[in-house]
Order: sequence, then structure tokens, then C-alpha cells
Amino acid sequence: MNRSPSLALSPVQRLASLAGPVWLAATLLLATLLSLVSALPAVAQERTAVIGARAEIQPWSDPLEALGTLRADESVTLSATVTEIVAELNFSDGEAVEAGQLLIRLEDGEERAQLRVAQALRDERRGAVDRLSQLQSRNMAPRADVEDSQARLRQVEAEIQALEARLTNYRLRAPFDGVVGFRNISLGSLVTPGTELVTLDKIDVMKLDFSVPEVYLAMLAPGIPLTARSVAFPDELFEGEVASVGSRVDPVSRSVTVRAELDNPERRLRPGMLMEVVLQRRPRQAVVVPESALIPSGDRQYVLVIDEADENRLERREVRVGERRAGQAEILEGLEADQLVVSHGVQRAREGDRVRLLGIASEENSIREILEAHREEGDA
Repeated sequence: MNRSPSLALSPVQRLASLAGPVWLAATLLLATLLSLVSALPAVAQERTAVIGARAEIQPWSDPLEALGTLRADESVTLSATVTEIVAELNFSDGEAVEAGQLLIRLEDGEERAQLRVAQALRDERRGAVDRLSQLQSRNMAPRADVEDSQARLRQVEAEIQALEARLTNYRLRAPFDGVVGFRNISLGSLVTPGTELVTLDKIDVMKLDFSVPEVYLAMLAPGIPLTARSVAFPDELFEGEVASVGSRVDPVSRSVTVRAELDNPERRLRPGMLMEVVLQRRPRQAVVVPESALIPSGDRQYVLVIDEADENRLERREVRVGERRAGQAEILEGLEADQLVVSHGVQRAREGDRVRLLGIASEENSIREILEAHREEGDA
């Protein structure tokens, strides 16, 4: 039986026949690996694009939130003290008036007539005193008559003062600068003692009363700054400061009442409005970075510092974080003012890498503006 040529070969000969193809495959594989290795430096040279932010010194404080109610700096309701008819009304609804301005005059004809009678009697008795004094100086009138005449003169002068004081009850004047309320009376109306005639509020400065838990009592003091918002003006921030702290703690709520003052030159705020108050405790200067620059790792926080002197090489640095607010974080340790950190792109950046800085975010140059600018240039 004839055997095939391949089967007739010895084992050594068969290995030799296969060596050619294996060697060729190994050579091709080695060439491929070398080409990949040679391409690695080109890939490594492509830097990660990031956006940075400067660590800045900013005014900082620990916020304490509360709800408060506005009150006018001065507020009064002018009421009648006599029974009489309204003779004059010298104001309109919501009008700004000055201190001393006559607002309402009640009919006072009878009282003014009585005053004129008393003034005439005073003139008469004054003349009598003068005549008796001249006679007494010549020993032609007893001293007792002079003293009686002087007493009668003082009596009529006292009556005049009483009439003049009574007349003030018929004239209602503004006790301070302010804004009057609605006019709910008309000319000719009959008013009686206790009838409310008009309200007057001084609202160029407003008082803001709010309650704070007693645990914060030691931190409260006059002069602490605060901000307040109202649903009536959601985009407006009103600034003020604590004027006084209540002398008592409520035994039921365990809170203390705090009174602040807010400037209100445009008179937009009104008494009775509800305000959202943010009390700025422990005001200070702090190093601040964007909250997006923080890299949490367990209970620790890190940032990537960009070394501008070393071709933007990254350094991973641990920091101690204080209070946070509205996308910003206070840095207590680990970072100094004006140092540059990665605020956008921290997920792709690694310590030791050299990065491509697209821009530095700030109030004038937002992250969105930086990205849009580089997108137009074809960088994003």
C-alpha cells in the first residue's frame, strides 16, 4: 500500500516544513506591536482640555435663615378727641406729608371766639394792673389792690393758655414725615372722641422683626448684616443690619426676637409684609473656589491645582472645606488666594497631566461662554 509523501516524512522533517509559515506570522505580529508602540507618544501628547478658576478672597459669612414681618419705622393712627364737624381735609390717599403739616381741621369757631374774649379781658386787666402800679408807686393806692389785680391778670392768662391748648384738639397735624393712608371721612362728617381719622406711617426706613432659636443667642449682636427677600419683589435683595436683640426668650418656642432695620428709600416695602431673612453670622474674608472644583474621596476633599509655571501640570491637593453657598465653597486650608484650579473637566484630568486650558471662568467670563467660543473655533 502506497503512503502519501507527507506521511512518509519524519517528525523532524514535518516541524521544518511548518517553521516557514509560523515565522512569517510572528514577524507580522511583531511589526504590528511596534507600530502601536510608536503611535503611543503621539496619543500621549494630546492634552486634556479643562476650564480653570481662580481661588479668590471674598466676603463670607455663615447664613442663618428666618421669616420676619415688616413694621414701619414710625406708625400712628390720628383720632378725634372732641365731638365736632370736619371743616378741612388737606391730604389725599397715599400722599407723602411733612412733620407739622395740617391734615384735618375740625370746626372750631366757638372756641376761637372764646379765645378772643379771653384775650380782650387780658388786655383790660393788664391795663388795670399798670394803672394801679403807677398809683401805688405814688402811695395813692393800697398794695393789696395791686396784688389782686395782678392775680386776676394771671387768671385770665391761664384761661387763654387753656383755650389755646384746647384749640389744638381741633387741628390734627402730622407728628413726623411719612405717608398717609386712605381717607375714610368727608367734609361735614361728625366725629366723636376715639374716631380714627387717618393713619400715618414713616416707611423710608423699615423695621423687620423675626425670631431666632436661642441656641444662636450668643452670636447675635447689633450691627450684624443681613439680607431679605419678598415674594412681591422676587428679584430684589434688600440689605440691612440687626438693630437690637430682644431682652427675653420665649419659654414656649425657645426663641428670641430680633429687630433689624432696612433702608426703603423708594418706599416699595410696606408694613405687614412677610420677608425671608438671611442673617450673615461671623462675617469674614475667606478663600473661595467654585464648588465644582471639589473632588470628594471618602470624607476628604481634593482639588486639582494647575501649575502655570510648569506648562499647566496638575497637582492633586487635599483641602479642608468650610461653609458652602450657591455653587461656592469656603477653603479653610490647603489653598491660597489667586491659585488656579480645575473647575470644569475634573473627571477627565489626572494628577501629573499637563492640560490644555480653555479659559478661566469668572463673573465676566462664564463656562458657557468659554465653551461656545471654543466650539466656534472648532475646539469643542
